Amino acid sequence: MDYDIVIVGAGPAGLSFARSLADSGLNIALIEKQPEAQLAAPEFDGRDIALTHLSVRILKELGIWARFKASDRPAIKEARVLDGKSPYSLNFDVKKEPLEELGYLVSNHVIRKALFDEIRTIDNISMLFDLAVTALATDNRMASTTLSDGRVLKSRLVIAADSRFSALRRMAGISASMHDFGRVCIVCRMEHQRRHNSVAFECFDYGRTLAVLPLSGHQSSIVLTAPMDQRDAFMNMDSDEFGRDIRQRFNSRYGEMTLTTRRFAYPLVGVHATTFYARRFALVGDAAVGMHPVTAHGYNLGLSGANILATEITKAVAEERDIGASALLERYSRKHMRTTKPMYHGTNEIVKFFTDDRLPARLARKVALRLANNVPPLKNAIRRKLTQTAEVGGLVPSFSGSK
Repeated sequence: MDYDIVIVGAGPAGLSFARSLADSGLNIALIEKQPEAQLAAPEFDGRDIALTHLSVRILKELGIWARFKASDRPAIKEARVLDGKSPYSLNFDVKKEPLEELGYLVSNHVIRKALFDEIRTIDNISMLFDLAVTALATDNRMASTTLSDGRVLKSRLVIAADSRFSALRRMAGISASMHDFGRVCIVCRMEHQRRHNSVAFECFDYGRTLAVLPLSGHQSSIVLTAPMDQRDAFMNMDSDEFGRDIRQRFNSRYGEMTLTTRRFAYPLVGVHATTFYARRFALVGDAAVGMHPVTAHGYNLGLSGANILATEITKAVAEERDIGASALLERYSRKHMRTTKPMYHGTNEIVKFFTDDRLPARLARKVALRLANNVPPLKNAIRRKLTQTAEVGGLVPSFSGSK
């Protein structure tokens, strides 16, 4: 074998998975289409990721959390959900919890750089840049991965971490359900007059949604979701007009709001694979499940799944078992599927519920927010998902940057 494991895709999911096996003694290759310079110095892409406590714990174990500057991981201490123009909000905080924050907000490019810098220090991980995979073949003994330069890599296991539109997933013959929401997510950063006090807002306005997430200082991450046919109108607004538009949608809570970065537009398409494994092959990150950003499950879910698979592989190495055995991969798929499937469909239903602008749905939303706010067992259950101290989940709005 050329390698024990070949990982395709060096986004946050692929890099995290590779790092989790750094002490396994396995020989690992990481294949990426982008040139090395882009991975070494990734550019800001507008996506800020809400990390839960479980994700933070995993990143600390991987040695990644220590690479973030304090200003690069501002805390979220409170979250509020608003419906339409109503001043009433569903509130979550940590006042009755043994926690200091609900979670943290870290930019996608900051996570990518920290992971890449860590990977470069690890001897048993080789990175191959500027290369795509053109063919995949597996049998009971090994997997063969053909690269765009003609090379064929032999390995015991291939991992696809190549986005929610994974080419490797198709090569392996794994189908996926896709949901095109017909909407676009426009993300950027803005500076504002008033302090945000570490509060995250999700505003379900009629026809559009707006998330305003606290960054360091007087800055917030803006996530505007609108019908796809309004994309160009928002992207082509001049900076002053865009600032006024966001201020108005946010009911002037923070006073004047000024655009400080480019705007980035991402079409919203949810994806869930029917299974997360095939013969000597497995999916991680968005290649397994790509979520709508409204519930911030994206990278948290990808990180948790990668951790499950890495744990199974590490146990197999310790017990001198085959790391590409179907029984091992099926066990990972089953465990990860148990969490992702209800989350994926549940999130899609939440999106459907909160973007239905018909009068009955509007009235139902107001009832739902008040019910969640005033029934302690229900609110506590949601808060546990939000803080995610021991399980996968989250309700802080963000745009997942998991690849």
